[in-house]
Amino acid sequence: MSRLMLLPIIAVLAIGLSSLEAIAQFGLSALPLAILIGMIWGHFDHRPLSNSDTRITLFCQQRLLRSGIVLFGFSLSMEQIFAVGWQALLLDALMICTIFSLGTWIGVRVFKLHRDVAILTSVGSAICGAAAVLATESVLKPKQQHVSVAIATVVLFGTLAMFSYPLIYQFSGMSEQAFGIYIGSTVHEVAQAVAAGEAISGETLQTAVVVKLIRVMMLAPFILLLSSHLSRTANDTSGRNIIIPWFVLGFIAATGINSLVALPEPLLNLLKLASQFCLALAMAALGLQTRWHTIKQAGPKPLILALILFLMLIFGGYFLNLLLITT
Repeated sequence: MSRLMLLPIIAVLAIGLSSLEAIAQFGLSALPLAILIGMIWGHFDHRPLSNSDTRITLFCQQRLLRSGIVLFGFSLSMEQIFAVGWQALLLDALMICTIFSLGTWIGVRVFKLHRDVAILTSVGSAICGAAAVLATESVLKPKQQHVSVAIATVVLFGTLAMFSYPLIYQFSGMSEQAFGIYIGSTVHEVAQAVAAGEAISGETLQTAVVVKLIRVMMLAPFILLLSSHLSRTANDTSGRNIIIPWFVLGFIAATGINSLVALPEPLLNLLKLASQFCLALAMAALGLQTRWHTIKQAGPKPLILALILFLMLIFGGYFLNLLLITT
């Protein structure tokens, strides 16, 4: 079955299953279900992908993910964005600096990994998962194998985190808004932040997306700083292509429109459904691409590094949230 048919089927199936009470009581919403179904299907489907299937998968992982986030902006207002406070901005900056610096140092100095693998894995954990890995790839110019390993490990532990947060919430003692800040400041991927927040409550989802997108916006200055640093250390004055997450501006524009214009309720519901469908397609594509053999070929060291960063995000992020976030 081609990806053009398979991905929408998985997305619709996930959305349908999430509406069943027997499924919903386990905290499984449409997005984690989509990636779970995609991972199961991908594990048993070993057929080589055609060029068309590859293009469709990348389109869903990249274009539709960004479109879903932009459309999600119509569910929020600027008032909700400002409500997260300066503490969330500081928290995001601290998490990025800490995870990237320690991850790169541990990867290179302790595990003796190739510098590119350590940097790519660390930046993927610190900022926004596979999107950050691909953005950093434009600066490092690494081998494709290093990129694949970094993406696979980040997706693996990001997916594990996505399913862990609803369980952590039961014992966290945090309010729904505070836990949304915790999710947004520590989870790997944007879509995983959406999925984890959606599994708890609407308020948690909204806060998690806002805080997560603040982290995503920090990708642009991070890439500029990294590019400048690498140019100095390598004495490289050649121009470098830099990827900027422009879709974040679309999200802000959609939020601004929703704040200034009273859109009809049917239209808002349609935009919300379109956002959920786009994100479910992206998660299904991400799940299909998560293959164990890619991770296995890289050996245990990249996995151990990604595990350490995962634990730092979960536990270190939790205590930082308790320290800085009081709501």
